[in-house]
Amino acid sequence: MLKLTHSPFFFFNTTQCLLFLSTMAIPTISRVNFFPKTSLFTSLRRIHLPHKHSTRSFSSVHSRTPKRDGDIVVLGIETSCDDTAAAIVRSDGEILSQVISSQADLLVKYGGVAPKMAEEAHSQVIDQVVQDALDKAYMTEKDLTAVAVTIGPGLSLCLLGVQKARRIAGGFNLPIIGVHHMEAHALVARLIEKDLQFPFMALLISGGHNLLILARDLGQYIQLGTTIDDAIGEAYDKSAKWLGLDIRRSGGPAIEELAREGNDKSVSFSVPMRQHKDCNFSYAGLKTQVRLAIESKKIDATIPISSASYEDRLSRADIAASFQRVAVLHLEERCERAIQWALKMEPSIRHLVVSGGVASNQYVRARLDTVVKKNGLQLVCPPPRLCTDNGVMVAWTGIEHFRVGRYDPPPPAEEPEDFLYDVRPRWPLGEEYAEGSNFSRSLRTARIHPSLTSLIQASMQQ
Repeated sequence: MLKLTHSPFFFFNTTQCLLFLSTMAIPTISRVNFFPKTSLFTSLRRIHLPHKHSTRSFSSVHSRTPKRDGDIVVLGIETSCDDTAAAIVRSDGEILSQVISSQADLLVKYGGVAPKMAEEAHSQVIDQVVQDALDKAYMTEKDLTAVAVTIGPGLSLCLLGVQKARRIAGGFNLPIIGVHHMEAHALVARLIEKDLQFPFMALLISGGHNLLILARDLGQYIQLGTTIDDAIGEAYDKSAKWLGLDIRRSGGPAIEELAREGNDKSVSFSVPMRQHKDCNFSYAGLKTQVRLAIESKKIDATIPISSASYEDRLSRADIAASFQRVAVLHLEERCERAIQWALKMEPSIRHLVVSGGVASNQYVRARLDTVVKKNGLQLVCPPPRLCTDNGVMVAWTGIEHFRVGRYDPPPPAEEPEDFLYDVRPRWPLGEEYAEGSNFSRSLRTARIHPSLTSLIQASMQQ
């Protein structure tokens, strides 16, 4: 049995390109915070249960896709949470296909992501999702240059895309690229924004993460702030659930829509962590404030918003609007401080990328755009279809990695049944930095992740 030693993350590099699809409509899925198992390596297996899934595919081609000389064509696979996604992207930025299978029904049934059920759902549809991506691109595995796959962070039970990716790479003698999920959220912006050059800042906001990073170069990331408890997406999702909203749409859009009917100052919620002069986030306390406000209004979440009385609906709308104002104000305040920190280190910064599922929220975008312009920067947000989890961001990150030679050789065509796959439920992105601490200690050089090959060799020597 081969067991790899945990180590820092692979870092890769990029060129800006055009996005071919402008009309794709990927379903938004509820995001809830998760606490992955501490085990870094999980033996993955296939389980087939009769669940129903909605699968949507998107393609920008209508005939056999020619492979041009010098092209890099990468298949990206994403299964880190509750979406099974695959996409094929070319190095010129053309999205050849994109397929996503959602677990909306399971989210409603279990009130969020149930890791074991999510794993079984991924296992049932992963083969078809990948095949659909190939078919929509009018390609076969032989047309690919490499396979990229998310290996973390995420739910350990859901990272079985690694198994599928290695099977394809081994069977067709293709290089394989392990991708950091949050780095992919940041780098997908470079696919659509030609002017986005390093260094830049990124705010990555989702159900499980709040990250403020300074991207100095590909693979050189400084973490300016992170969540100390819950992420903003978790707060949105739980608040939406407690307010009796339809979480199949995800908490963000549901709260945003209802908030338009309410008074955002009618309920007094305190802004988190104002006494802390850093760039970290905290949403656990705000969640508690929302729950108490709902209880004080005697709102019954079992009564859906569509069936609520006028007075009850107005109360819910006021809570939603007040919550959203404070939740996003917390983002604004931390972003503004992080921008000041980052500009001291890299005065040439011109852009702030906002990505991740919560970045689909138009209210969030509008408020952050004000902060960014105030500080002389430009806001870059991927289209909503590329903010939520998707295979495009994984494939594009794989292309960036491949260009600079950071990939692993093809795995064996047949691996032992007890082979332990390299998955990283907890995987920091970059090094931490705190204003005012000793620079040499707090701002360490970001470590470049060695290839899996070197890790395997080191493991075998031990």
